[in-house]
Amino acid sequence: AWIKVEQLKPYHPHKEEMIKINKGKRFQQAVDAVEEFLRKTKGKDQASSHNSSEEKNRRNSSEERGKQSAGEEKRKASLSEGKLKKGTGEGKKRVSSVSSERGSKSPLKRAQDQSPRKRGRPPKDEKDLTIPESSTVKRVMTGTVAGFKWPPSVSEPVKDSDPHFHHFLLSQTEKPAVCYQAITKKLKVCEEETGSTSIQAADSTAVNGSITPTDKKIGFLGLGLMGSGIVSNLLKMGHTVTVWNRTAEKCDLFIQEGARLGRTPAEVVSTCDITFACVSDPKAAKDLVLGPSGVLQGIRPGKCYVDMSTVDADTVTELAQVIVSRGGRFLEAPVSGNQQLSNDGMLVILAAGDRGLYEDCSSCFQAMGKTSFFLGEVGNAAKMMLIVNMVQGSFMATIAEGLTLAQVTGQSQQTLLDILNQGQLASIFLDQKCQNILQGNFKPDFYLKYIQKDLRLAIALGDSVNHPTPMAAAANEVYKRAKALDQSDNDMSAVYRAYIH
Repeated sequence: AWIKVEQLKPYHPHKEEMIKINKGKRFQQAVDAVEEFLRKTKGKDQASSHNSSEEKNRRNSSEERGKQSAGEEKRKASLSEGKLKKGTGEGKKRVSSVSSERGSKSPLKRAQDQSPRKRGRPPKDEKDLTIPESSTVKRVMTGTVAGFKWPPSVSEPVKDSDPHFHHFLLSQTEKPAVCYQAITKKLKVCEEETGSTSIQAADSTAVNGSITPTDKKIGFLGLGLMGSGIVSNLLKMGHTVTVWNRTAEKCDLFIQEGARLGRTPAEVVSTCDITFACVSDPKAAKDLVLGPSGVLQGIRPGKCYVDMSTVDADTVTELAQVIVSRGGRFLEAPVSGNQQLSNDGMLVILAAGDRGLYEDCSSCFQAMGKTSFFLGEVGNAAKMMLIVNMVQGSFMATIAEGLTLAQVTGQSQQTLLDILNQGQLASIFLDQKCQNILQGNFKPDFYLKYIQKDLRLAIALGDSVNHPTPMAAAANEVYKRAKALDQSDNDMSAVYRAYIH
């Protein structure tokens, strides 16, 4: 991406700030490259300073020998010329003068040689380093740091920027600074008025751009769009992970990255301390736990199970009961995000159930997400997740409706997007989904069939408490139409095709 001049910031003043709010592998590689460059530069300067000091000492030594030689010559000349007493006395006076001069200058010269230099450029470690970047380091930094939106300094006026600029940057690496505060305790739990809590920068090492992984053995079941990114980040942050997937071939890549292979869900649960699962729907979640060689067969007292699937509250409550009945501990932790956010460790985790288990999962949640919320008793996270996805799915249908209306009325769809991006609705989600539609690229980032499933479950949730959800119901019908047009395995933005057929 192109980078505007005002977006480039000095390395040292902003280093700690950016390390606090980012833990991505590419950013860490950029920091390592810069630090290596600084070490090499400092080494060269020290070597240059050492060489120049030796050269100065050599020059001083030569001058000293020259002066001693000249004094000796004068002394001999004086003695040879002094045939009279008076002359001899004068010669001695001259010799004494030369000796006195040599005696006074030599110690001073040595003192100057041994004292720190007072003139010229001070050593690099005695002042703030301002080292010009090499082209290599500049490329590394600009290619990675470009993804961040830097807050303007007090003295720096906010300048207008290209309306598309911020939307096309690596949004998945933008982490709000408020989510990563420097703390000293292992956990920082922020209480909210609703009674929910969230872990923000739960581990103090997040300040240094790294995470201290739990020493517990982690299991993970389900390597779909979301699960694959989650496991990859768990491994990158140093967790010991055992994986299982219904299609075994999907495990191969993670085995190469250091994961262990589990032959069945029961085996993974029995060999790990905490097992996460992320599958497609309520049926898959139940089959995983209750089916042959399922999770339940591996549960023993103290074993922990975390279900990250987006399902209804009744399903997750049933799973919690059977896990706890075997002496296990249960936490539901569905995630809000998409494949890109999963790959970059920027998910939002909504958790409920065993509070102690929630805290035990701290390093795992930090590796896979930017923040996590604890919402109380089992079922609350499922309800909240369905509401979030109901809003998202309805919004996506409205975007598609607006773009098609613009087209049929002779308006530019691109201009509509430009206008929306300059207004209050501007968001990464809006821009990305509109770009999908304008480019006709519906590669799945969030499957259309899954957002329709979530809309269906959200409508059922409303029915259970006699609450109307007419907007979600209308959106659900549009997605059902898109599914009938074979768009199930495309991205949710393919709902657009329901309007043009």
